[in-house]
Amino acid sequence: MTRGAVVAVLLLLTSVRTLGHHNFLSEFDPERPLKVTGTVTKLEWTNPHTWFYLDVKDEGGQVTNWGMEMGSPNALMRAGWTRNAMKVGEVVTVEGFHARDKANIGNARVVVLVSTGRRLFAASSAGQ
Repeated sequence: MTRGAVVAVLLLLTSVRTLGHHNFLSEFDPERPLKVTGTVTKLEWTNPHTWFYLDVKDEGGQVTNWGMEMGSPNALMRAGWTRNAMKVGEVVTVEGFHARDKANIGNARVVVLVSTGRRLFAASSAGQ
C-alpha cells in the first residue's frame, strides 16, 4: 500500500469516528432541565453513548416514548453500573436535559430506580 493510500484510510477512519460523537452543547440545552418518570422499553449499550428508551405518561394519560443518552458503557461501569442495573419493564425517574431540536430526546444525568430508590449517575457529558 502506498503512503497516500495509508493516509487516506487513516483519514477515513478518523472521520467515521468523529461523526458518531458530538459535543454536549451542540445537541443538548443545559438551560432546559428535565425530570420524567416512565417504564424502560429498550436498552442499547453501544459506543460512544449508551441509550435507553422509556414510555412516559402525561397528565392526560397519553404515552410518549423518550430516548435518553448516557455516557459510554465504560464510563457507566466506572460509575457503578452493570448491564443488569436497569432492566426493560422497570420504572425509573430520569433527571437531565432536553435536546435542543428534537422532541422527546434527553441527556440523562441521574437515573433513579423507583422500586429501590437507588440513584445511578449516568456519566453525562454535560460537564457539570
